[in-house]
Amino acid sequence: MNASFFRLDIISSLLMTGCTTGPSSTKAPPKTTEADIAALFDRWNASLETGDPEKVVDNYAEASILLPTASNKPRLTRAEKVDYFEHFLQDGPSGEIALRRIDIDHNMAVDSGLYTFRFANTGAEIEARYSFTYRWDGNQWLIISHHSSAMPEN
Repeated sequence: MNASFFRLDIISSLLMTGCTTGPSSTKAPPKTTEADIAALFDRWNASLETGDPEKVVDNYAEASILLPTASNKPRLTRAEKVDYFEHFLQDGPSGEIALRRIDIDHNMAVDSGLYTFRFANTGAEIEARYSFTYRWDGNQWLIISHHSSAMPEN
């Protein structure tokens, strides 16, 4: 009888451990290449071209920061990011990478370098430095930090 209780105790412990820790809520990202991370900029840029700030902000994780090119105010919430892109998108921006470096480490990746924005509605151009930090959320790569600043010598 003691052996039965002992086995039951072990089984209960294993079940409870499984219930409390459970499987990871985020699955590991698939094998990711530099081309995969570079394509995330293309996804973001394509969302700019829709003119819909909500679609642009869908690229950002809920807990993320945007340090934008055309504003001194850091954007932390979804509403703040939407507000920024409502104004930024009015001039019809499209970005093009001039120089980049990509680093990938398990569920995080950084794409940083230089890009140029051209604005269809005004003809203006802005050369800027950028960094996008992405995190795998279990389903997709999302931006957790985006910094962009105009080149100081231009």
